Amino acid sequence: MMNEFEMSAMGLLHYFLGLEVHQDEDGIFLSQRKYDRDFLIKFSLLNCKPTTTPMKIGEKLQLNDRVEMDDARSFRSLVGGLIYLTHTQPDIAFFVGVISRLYGFTGSDYAGSLDDRRSISAHVFTLGSGVVTWSSKKQATTTLSISEVEYSAATSAACQAIWL
Repeated sequence: MMNEFEMSAMGLLHYFLGLEVHQDEDGIFLSQRKYDRDFLIKFSLLNCKPTTTPMKIGEKLQLNDRVEMDDARSFRSLVGGLIYLTHTQPDIAFFVGVISRLYGFTGSDYAGSLDDRRSISAHVFTLGSGVVTWSSKKQATTTLSISEVEYSAATSAACQAIWL
């Protein structure tokens, strides 16, 4: 290539687009260790402790709960970084290499939204000990009974299970 194009030798490649590159006689190895560490430092998550439920239990949804909004730009940056990491490193999202069954759990909160009294449907699917997918959303219509809410939540979970 040097005969056809003007090039300069800058030595071995060490970093490229957030990837660490290590070259030796056994081959070329790519890693995101530096990106991961920089991401954790940026959001002050380096020394945080793991938790099984990273959200408030029993929280009721309300359109205006008079709580000061956090920095939306920082939040979008955090979510974007997590999406990038889980797409480029699937072992972060769930443990890879374990042959196990897919389990699904569903639930609902009758009239859980304090603003319009709509119910909340939720489901989670696990593979081994890791969560594969989950959803928690306000139902599109106001339901008249707890049975109707549960039926709606179960239908939504069944559609997700078929897709999986």
